[in-house]
Amino acid sequence: MSEHLTHLPEMEVFRTENYYVFLNSTSSLWCNRKTGEFQVKPGWELANSGDPECLGVFHGLIGQLELFSDCRLLLVKDAARVGELQGRGTVYKIRSIALLQPKGGDVTAAELKLKPCRKHCNSNTSIATDNIQKVAFAKTWGTIKSAGSSIKNTTQQAAALATSQVKGSNQGKDKEKYERRVIEELHRVFTDTDSFYFCVDGAGQPADLTNTLQRHCELSPATPRWRNVDKRFFWNKYMLKEILLLNDPLAEAWVLPVVQGFFQIEQCHVEVGFDVRVDDNSVTPRYEIFTLSLLSRRSRYRAGTRYKRRGLDDSGHCANYVETEQIISHRHHQVAVTLVRGSVPVYWSQPGYKYRPPPRLDKGEAETKIAFERHFEEELLRYGPVCVVNLIEQTGKERVIWDAFTSHVLQYNHPDITYVTFDFHEYCRGMRFENVSALVASLSDVIHEQGFTWKDKQGLICRQTGVFRVNCIDCLDRTNVVQTALAKAVLELQLTKLGLIPPEGCLPPTLRASFQLLWANNGDTISKQYAGTNALKGDYTRTGERKLSGMMKDGMNSANRYYLSRFKDAYRQATIDMMLGNPLPEDLFMQGEVEEDNSASVEHVKSLIEDCKKLLLSDSSLVLGAWGLIDADPVTGDPSETEMDTILILTRDSYYVAEYDDQIDRVTKYQQVPLPDLTLIELGVMDSSFSVSHSPMQLFKNKNNKGHYCLRLNYSVGGQVGYCHTFRSTNLRFFNNVAVMIKTEEEMIESLRAIAETVQV
Repeated sequence: MSEHLTHLPEMEVFRTENYYVFLNSTSSLWCNRKTGEFQVKPGWELANSGDPECLGVFHGLIGQLELFSDCRLLLVKDAARVGELQGRGTVYKIRSIALLQPKGGDVTAAELKLKPCRKHCNSNTSIATDNIQKVAFAKTWGTIKSAGSSIKNTTQQAAALATSQVKGSNQGKDKEKYERRVIEELHRVFTDTDSFYFCVDGAGQPADLTNTLQRHCELSPATPRWRNVDKRFFWNKYMLKEILLLNDPLAEAWVLPVVQGFFQIEQCHVEVGFDVRVDDNSVTPRYEIFTLSLLSRRSRYRAGTRYKRRGLDDSGHCANYVETEQIISHRHHQVAVTLVRGSVPVYWSQPGYKYRPPPRLDKGEAETKIAFERHFEEELLRYGPVCVVNLIEQTGKERVIWDAFTSHVLQYNHPDITYVTFDFHEYCRGMRFENVSALVASLSDVIHEQGFTWKDKQGLICRQTGVFRVNCIDCLDRTNVVQTALAKAVLELQLTKLGLIPPEGCLPPTLRASFQLLWANNGDTISKQYAGTNALKGDYTRTGERKLSGMMKDGMNSANRYYLSRFKDAYRQATIDMMLGNPLPEDLFMQGEVEEDNSASVEHVKSLIEDCKKLLLSDSSLVLGAWGLIDADPVTGDPSETEMDTILILTRDSYYVAEYDDQIDRVTKYQQVPLPDLTLIELGVMDSSFSVSHSPMQLFKNKNNKGHYCLRLNYSVGGQVGYCHTFRSTNLRFFNNVAVMIKTEEEMIESLRAIAETVQV
């Protein structure tokens, strides 16, 4: 086992008149402040730089991002230790980043917001307190200034720079605004999603996290580490391209492969026998301790958000492609199994302007055939035989994708592809997710044929000789449940081989809890990256049981996904494309013209909804949804009203309707309706011919009539039916506490539909 780090490696950044200099334990990286070009030199070269100023410490260079006005250098500002990956090193999760503009004005430590360097945090630092380099640095360490005590004329320079940028064309302003939003999104991507990881070895040098255990064992140790990485999962490869092009051994220490995905490790124990004390014949259980790790790697090809990236591209790369590896480390043994997920490999899309929009095919059969076969040729070459598990619905809106996928598999007719279809929603109807066990049982022979990777200190004992490729329409929720079930079956097989559970044995309760925790967290993280919310059906993955509370959370997450895809994905997608070096769309700035949420009315409505929650509920955490609406009741409502006059709040057991009077700016009355008393949910254009239905949700039949599209909640009082609340949409909606302007009637309809489906769940 490799030596483990006890602390996160630290590097320093210095500013000179002509360069920003980054210093680690072996070399220095120089970025020219005029041209942005890089050079790599021995660390002692800093001694010849004149009067360097230390700006602080960081923990890794992610790379360089090219924006409209200039480039930015991305530095790892903070990272959290996740755990040790046996034979590799210590894995860290990036928690925050700092951006440095190399060709901009003088930046200060206060602006960069890095942690201060302990050696240079005050002007009294001398060579006696330094322990980095020796002879050459003796000339300069005493003269290195702390940025905190030598701000100079930075403020004046920044003011002059800002003044020079005030004027410009409208396009320039659009670019500036969009660039600002992309930078904000960049910080969110690295700070809020818990998605980016890197690995360093015992010497503090970059290590490889992109390869599976099996691939790692087959690599040549003579090849530079970064050349051995799996290019699919080297997320910052494009951002490091200038450093890679240096082709200098000294530059290797600056090539830190970053993976987007998930990593978690849990220490587990299983009871393997008993120890009997001779003196009193007492019996104590004996345990074996091991670690269980889960590592997911998201492909950088066709990467992006749910409604912006579907299907495949001309190279055969699929959207939402994730390789997940489950690893057991027990003494000197490591056993692992790898599964993959990926969007259905045909040309298709799902435009996100509707709530749950129908998927559609984008290209003909002949074009699709070429890309489809490229995709599977790559899979077969990399993993061997592929067992495709297709979980999408065979009826309804998803049928068109199921038909296309099935047709191309049959045409391809490859002997090493096993094609299994399992209509998840049909088989697991009524929350009966345990029916997935029937699917796993039917795949028992394939599980044994594929096997798993097994390594000890002598090397590989056996290899995994195939892979399960699981997909649903999003490759998220249903896929999580089925991959978890497959991984559990393999885990039981592996533990049996290691002698940790008896043959045909099941996971002990303590181990089962750790296993479910890992897979549920993995599902949530992968879902956040692609759809913006936690995984649906996550309660089943986490506990093995499907509960009503989980269904209610799913309703909220489903509606939130609609909001995120409609109004935020443009920024997230542009940020991802810039990171990966993908071309940006020509209508980029038009996409960015989503409504600004800076008006006073938005804040007023937002505050009113929050105040209403506090007024009506003792615990606001019980709220599943809150919406500002317009009263559409034929008696009490005003057909000409355009501003919010009603607030609808949904909790786990009731919904509340509060009436708001804008003349006196307060809630005047409210009503609570227990959810068991809710008898019918209706959507449609209201007139005198309301239809009555016994189904849980009914569309009005007269959709084409003129009038307002409404949502009606029918309820009973004391067992008597005939009561209802009727609403229509305002031009403002909130999802996840973020304001969204609604411009069209179609958007109003879709927002009401989202509310209806949330209440229905």
